Amino acid sequence: MKATGAICGLFLSLPAAAGALTLDFPGFATPIADFSVVKDSHFLPTDPFFEGPIEGLNAEGAIRKQSWRVTGGGLTTLQLLAPLREQLQAAGYETLFECEADACGGFDFRYQIDVLPEPEMHVNLGDYRYFSGKRVTEDGPEYVSLIVSRSANAGFVQLTRVGAPEASVAITAATKAPTPTLPLADSGPVGEQLEAKGHATLDDLYFKTGSSELGDEGFASLTGLADYLKAHPDRRVTLVGHTDAEGALDANIALSKRRAAAVASRLVERHGIDPAQISADGVGYLAPRASNLTPEGRTQNRRVEAILTSTQ
Repeated sequence: MKATGAICGLFLSLPAAAGALTLDFPGFATPIADFSVVKDSHFLPTDPFFEGPIEGLNAEGAIRKQSWRVTGGGLTTLQLLAPLREQLQAAGYETLFECEADACGGFDFRYQIDVLPEPEMHVNLGDYRYFSGKRVTEDGPEYVSLIVSRSANAGFVQLTRVGAPEASVAITAATKAPTPTLPLADSGPVGEQLEAKGHATLDDLYFKTGSSELGDEGFASLTGLADYLKAHPDRRVTLVGHTDAEGALDANIALSKRRAAAVASRLVERHGIDPAQISADGVGYLAPRASNLTPEGRTQNRRVEAILTSTQ
C-alpha cells in the first residue's frame, strides 16, 4: 500500500551518549560508498515537495555518508526501511520527517535532496522512501537520514549522519545471509521476470564509463540468470546491451555489443553456463526506457537485458 501523505513532527528528547551505530540489515548488505568530512552542512527536508524549494533545515557538523546494495528475498522498500528505522529509533533518534515516492514529491523531491551519484546510490523515482531523525546527545544534536530504493534485483540504502564528533560517526553494518526466493525454484527474481515477461533487466551490473569491462564483483542478477539457465537447459537467452544517447550511434552500438559479450563471457567462465544457451547483441541507444535528457534517465538507459528467445 502506498503512503497517502508524509509524516512530519518536531520533538524534544533527553541527552543520549554519542557513539558508533550498528545496523542489522534485513538482507545481505554489500558496502558501496563511504564518504566523510570533518564539518559541513546537510539539508534535511521537513515537508514534501509542493511548489518551489522544499521546507527543511540545514544540519551542521561532521558528516558521514554511506551506501549499500542489499540482496536476498526480493525485499520491498518498506521491508528495507522499517527495520533500519526501528533500530535508529531504538538508538534515540526520533522522527523528523518520513515519506514515500509520490507522497514525497517524486522527481522534484529526489532532486532537491543530497543523494550519492550512480553507481554509489540508485534511486528508482517511482519506488523510494525517505526518513530523517534527530537525537540530543552530550555533545549536542545529531541528525540522521535514510534513503532506500530498489532495482529489479537489489535494494539500495544511503545513510547520512550529521553532528556527531568525527571519531564517533563510524557505522557498522551487520549483515545476514541472503533469504532464498520461493516462486520459481532455482531461478530467483531474474527467472521470474523471464517466465512472466520474456525479458529481464540485469540492473546491478557495473561497467566503467565508456568501457566494456565488467566489474569484478559478484552480481546477484548474473547468479539468478545462471541458476535459471541451469535449472532449464532447454531455455535460450539473448543478452542485449543498451547505452544512453551521448555520442554517435555506431560507436554506441559497438559498445553495447561489447558489454553484452562481456556478460556472456562471465556467465560461461565463472558460472559454467553452456555457451549454446546464450548469445549477445547490442542496439546502442535505439531502445531507451527513460528520457536521455536527465542524468537519472541516462543511467536507466545504460543496461544489459536478457531476452528469452527459445524454450526448445
